[in-house]
Amino acid sequence: MDEFFHINGIRIDATFAEAFDMKATRLIVTADDRQWTTDAAAAMTGFGTSVIACGIEIAVERELAANETPDGRPGVAILAFTVSGKEMEKQIPRRAGQCILTCPTTALYAGIEESEPKSDKRIAIGKSLRYFGDGHQISKVIGSRRYWRIPVMDGEFVCDHDVARTDGIGGGNFILIGNDVKAVSTACRAAVDAMRPLQDIITPFPGGATRSGSKVGSKYAALFASTNNAFCPTLRTSDPSSELMRDESIAMEVVIDGLSAEAIANSMSVGIQAACDSQTGGGLLRITAGNYGGKLGRHHFHLAEILK
Repeated sequence: MDEFFHINGIRIDATFAEAFDMKATRLIVTADDRQWTTDAAAAMTGFGTSVIACGIEIAVERELAANETPDGRPGVAILAFTVSGKEMEKQIPRRAGQCILTCPTTALYAGIEESEPKSDKRIAIGKSLRYFGDGHQISKVIGSRRYWRIPVMDGEFVCDHDVARTDGIGGGNFILIGNDVKAVSTACRAAVDAMRPLQDIITPFPGGATRSGSKVGSKYAALFASTNNAFCPTLRTSDPSSELMRDESIAMEVVIDGLSAEAIANSMSVGIQAACDSQTGGGLLRITAGNYGGKLGRHHFHLAEILK
């Protein structure tokens, strides 16, 4: 295989993105109008960019029309990923209680269907939040699902008893490299915009991209991750591990979490193609991916394969 190939004159490295196993779930937030769903989702997904410090990677998967939600109101689907089931059990009830229960007119539902594979583990929602009702909460079973009705100041907060936990994948990625900030920003936004309609994936960083790509380990014992110096332009001439070429002065990384390898591979293909098709005036030079030689995770997304 050649060392690299080109799309629209942009070099695509013959490398792979390395991703790892995570735990995942989906939540459906609804409200009386779109503004309240947006406000609730923004609160719940805040400070959810990276498990390195946030403990969870969480973002809106997509907006839902009224005919797509359990109660016929406008909503959003949110995907959440953690490195362990224990962390998910801590994060979801806290965020649900502080960010959804508190938001006017909202309701909260499980978004992983019982028929979906590997969904036998459960994460508490109403099971934990019901105690806020101080004994005035009401439980109701419809079919195989238990719901809770908790009195609040605008009426009742309705939510599922719990939500299924399933397996997920974190750390799918591609790195956009160029010689102009505006050009690489344009390519980043084009990639994320093209990926946004896709289901089963999220890009948890601000605007879908990060400039602070990380590597495993650090010279400081207290840190288990640190800056990916191989792609820092200020270190290009002083750090022998730099992977930047002479004319490359900026890099941005798009990180993807997904419910399946297929979803991540497809999103990477869509995003990379959109970046290559964007109008960057020649400022986007190369696309590569971050990996650790296969030592971090078992999921390897080879750029040449996903872009066939």
